[in-house]
Amino acid sequence: MSSNEFLKNLNIESVFNAENTVDEEYLVNDKLTQVNPFKPDLSELKSLHNLVTLTNRTTILEFGCGWSSLVFAASLAKQELMHGTLDSYRRNNPFHCFTVDNNKGYLDISAERIPAAMKKYISFNFSEVEMESWNGRYAHAYLSIPLMNPDLIYIDAPGQHDVKGSINGFNISHNDLMPMSCDILKLEHFLTPLTIVVIDGRAANARFIKSNLQRSWDYRYCKDRDQHFFLLNEDSLGKYQDELIKNHYYKDSSWTIEDF
Repeated sequence: MSSNEFLKNLNIESVFNAENTVDEEYLVNDKLTQVNPFKPDLSELKSLHNLVTLTNRTTILEFGCGWSSLVFAASLAKQELMHGTLDSYRRNNPFHCFTVDNNKGYLDISAERIPAAMKKYISFNFSEVEMESWNGRYAHAYLSIPLMNPDLIYIDAPGQHDVKGSINGFNISHNDLMPMSCDILKLEHFLTPLTIVVIDGRAANARFIKSNLQRSWDYRYCKDRDQHFFLLNEDSLGKYQDELIKNHYYKDSSWTIEDF
């Protein structure tokens, strides 16, 4: 399926065509502070849609709004059409994406892109991000996260110049530094087996998370798309998750992280 075909399949091609997106070349330091939305990367967006479809995701937590928000909402709409209700499983926010961002302007832009028929599949949440210490290491975290338990987490924010506060005079606002989120580490022990985490770029942050996770995670890096994948590869927690894994996650195929 080509990039244009995947947009048509999701009924969102007109949204992409209607918006006059910025397509500029930025110097490496300018990328860290530019305020215009980047042009959508259709290959990355297609990969996110394919991931939701392949693994039959039900609930998404997205850090950082953008074109991915639209693709997640449209993909979950397709999932509901394909699978119907999930009443027999312990998934209380089925077919919904919870998007968190600390930029109100970007949240407004992303929300306006969502077609009326897809708005029920996504909610936009504002939260500041502050520096904090994680096991004695400098990191940062969102102050408010929606109450839910995702089976897909996507990290593409915050920008390093958007993090507030400092610790011992240290923050990450210097251009030679980089984002260092610890939100996933704080959530880790609530996540259920076969939860997937995707980090868009942010290699240093991906390595920080990888070195601090405590449970049994598979890891894969896709160099072509600059995406980091984590899969919580553990035994089921019990009866209800047995059914969710067998009859929903693996309903169409027994995928592995190598398929992402």
